[in-house]
Amino acid sequence: MEKNQHFEYVLRWADHSLILGQRLAEWCGHGPVLEEDIALTNISLDLIGQARSLLTYAGEVEGKRRDEDQLAFFRDVVDYRNPLLVEQKNGHFGDTIARQLFSDHYLFLIYDALSQSKDEQLRAIAEKSLKEVAYHRKHSSDWVVRLGDGTEESKEKIQESINSLWMYTGELFEMDEINHAALNSGIGVDLEKIKDLWKRNIAEVLDAATLTMPEDGWMQTGGKIGTHSEHLGYLLAEMQHIPRMHPEAKW
Repeated sequence: MEKNQHFEYVLRWADHSLILGQRLAEWCGHGPVLEEDIALTNISLDLIGQARSLLTYAGEVEGKRRDEDQLAFFRDVVDYRNPLLVEQKNGHFGDTIARQLFSDHYLFLIYDALSQSKDEQLRAIAEKSLKEVAYHRKHSSDWVVRLGDGTEESKEKIQESINSLWMYTGELFEMDEINHAALNSGIGVDLEKIKDLWKRNIAEVLDAATLTMPEDGWMQTGGKIGTHSEHLGYLLAEMQHIPRMHPEAKW
């Protein structure tokens, strides 16, 4: 696997966790109840912690002396490699939980597979992250069941959230040149192989929640190659504002 491909591959997982963690951080002080406010904030911190480890390693692979802060705060929108799903706005609580359900089950399978990677550093990060994502997966699954099997209004809203975000899930399993290079070198994951398992796991949660599994249709893609929705630009503008104003500041 070429050096630049290795860098891009690690960066994809780093950006997934970083952007999703930043989105969840927006719930701090705005959760529907205090306990859930704290839970979402803690999940955000887990994701940002994963991103820090992955960004640091990506910088080492790249070999251009860029550390985690430089990669997080001084790249532009087109240089980010996260899937479109995780940059979507929080919306109401059901929207956030639906987005988490899709991502949590996905990351659990990804880190489980990466825990067998020939890349020792990536394997170590995956093994540590797997424990955290196992909790995240349970948290979002329990909430989907609670909302789906709750009131008429909560059921309607979470079903709408599931339906509206479904079109962003196809991108999660796209295999391109970088994915194939990582897989062939023993570093990466075969995304096509985990797709069916992911769908079965999601279907089990939705069935328990008395919700309907959306049908596959047109899927929005492009995030992993730097083509993003307008939402990411606003997110990065807020996240990167202070570091760019004071690039030499020490904290």
